[in-house]
Amino acid sequence: MEDLANIFKALSDTTRLRVLKLLERGELCVCDIVASMQMSQPKVSFHLNALKEAGFVKDRKEGRWIYYRLDETDIFRRFLIVSVLEKLPEDTARKDTLKLDAFLKEKKAKITGISDKRKCRAGSTCER
Repeated sequence: MEDLANIFKALSDTTRLRVLKLLERGELCVCDIVASMQMSQPKVSFHLNALKEAGFVKDRKEGRWIYYRLDETDIFRRFLIVSVLEKLPEDTARKDTLKLDAFLKEKKAKITGISDKRKCRAGSTCER
């Protein structure tokens, strides 16, 4: 009975619902969620931990980064996630996803810029 109460408690917070909506798109690093929701890392981590304890998300560590994804192994929890997320207002979800898209685009550009330090002139061939 306590497990069931923990599940519904996790779903009763708007921040956690927004996090679930972002994770619906796929695995994300904590920094991705922080940037898209414009919240502090400790606050986001607190909510992610509550979702993890309720069995809604799984995490994995890669170096110093922690990545989260929806845990789809339990059909009851998956049904709850789908049911709840379809009721979220589109404008709230859209704001978060637009911020996430912009952040991920910038992040990718930075990674690409770091790994490709040499600039090539137009029309020339660069060797790597």
